[in-house]
Amino acid sequence: MQNKFKNKISNEELAELPTIHFQGEIVVVDTLEAIDDACNDLLKYSVIGFDTETRPSFKAGVSHKVALLQLSTPTKCYLFRLCCIRLDKAIIKIIESKSIAKIGADVKGDIKALQELRHFKPSNFVDLQSIVADWGVEEKSVKKMTALILGYKVSKAQRLSNWAAVCLTHQQQCYAATDAWVCAFIYDRLQETDKKNINNIISE
Repeated sequence: MQNKFKNKISNEELAELPTIHFQGEIVVVDTLEAIDDACNDLLKYSVIGFDTETRPSFKAGVSHKVALLQLSTPTKCYLFRLCCIRLDKAIIKIIESKSIAKIGADVKGDIKALQELRHFKPSNFVDLQSIVADWGVEEKSVKKMTALILGYKVSKAQRLSNWAAVCLTHQQQCYAATDAWVCAFIYDRLQETDKKNINNIISE
């Protein structure tokens, strides 16, 4: 596919785009019994979306452990509530799998947060922020990468909500699922599109 991606987008242009959100099935995994079923399904895929959420802190020097791990297929997103369940060995198997590409943005920070819960050796993670320049895209936020590569905007309204709440709201679930799913969607679109050489990037 010919590469027609713009390298940057203004906030005004972004605001004019239609909103995209995950429309598949969202599965909240908050019991040990549900972990195996979720991971067995994820093992069937070679590419999945990846993200985490942490309860925000509004006090200097105060931080919280990661509360949610999102792993998404094209049609189903699993929300692992790590504030309720452990980072189980079945989840670690996915994280360490060399045959499953985990696609996210700023994955180094997410991995570090997960490793504070349990040691593991991450494998086959793809950070969109590290590869989009090959397609001439200079923006690094998920919001703007989504706009430039997919032509849509994603809502960030729930980003600072309480991810360790007793129950996640529908809005939180949709936000969390979208953030993981859209990363894999962006990756798939990039794989279908020609890269830009350095001369093209400079001349724009």
